[in-house]
Amino acid sequence: MVTAGSKPLRYLLQAINYTVFMAMVWYFATSPSVRIIAEDEAMITIAFAHAGQLREPCRLLTQEELNALPPNMRRIEDCPRERSPVTIEARLNDEVFYSATLPPPGLFDDGGVDVFHRIKIPAGEHLLGLKMNDSVRIEGFNHEFERQIKIDPAQILLVSFKSDQGFVVNGGTE
Repeated sequence: MVTAGSKPLRYLLQAINYTVFMAMVWYFATSPSVRIIAEDEAMITIAFAHAGQLREPCRLLTQEELNALPPNMRRIEDCPRERSPVTIEARLNDEVFYSATLPPPGLFDDGGVDVFHRIKIPAGEHLLGLKMNDSVRIEGFNHEFERQIKIDPAQILLVSFKSDQGFVVNGGTE
């Protein structure tokens, strides 16, 4: 049973509880400082998804091959699903900091790969070079990028790849 005198006490206790809770939220939101990178460092992040080119080109089927297929399966071209692995090499001031050959995922090796790598570097001017090969039919690298960059302290430089543009760098100055 609630008496008339206990309502103000209940409101006072609720106000104290809310104040303590909000003080804790404020403290943990502002006080513990977390530093991902030091004040004199910067970070380069390479992050993109890319599907390698088909391992074999599509080929036209002959008339005999078309006739051997059931009518509902007839198509002019035969295109295999398997994709090439993606080989990537990243250099900073002519020193390799990331090198990987990523096989295509999927049951039929037909998926795209996800590339993610980050590295802390000293802030300042650097020569950034990226090379990638996404086709087993091409020797060497078929996508190349090299640029002089200036990256400020505590800055993050994002490198991505777009099939129609090549490597794209966001952040830093040239």
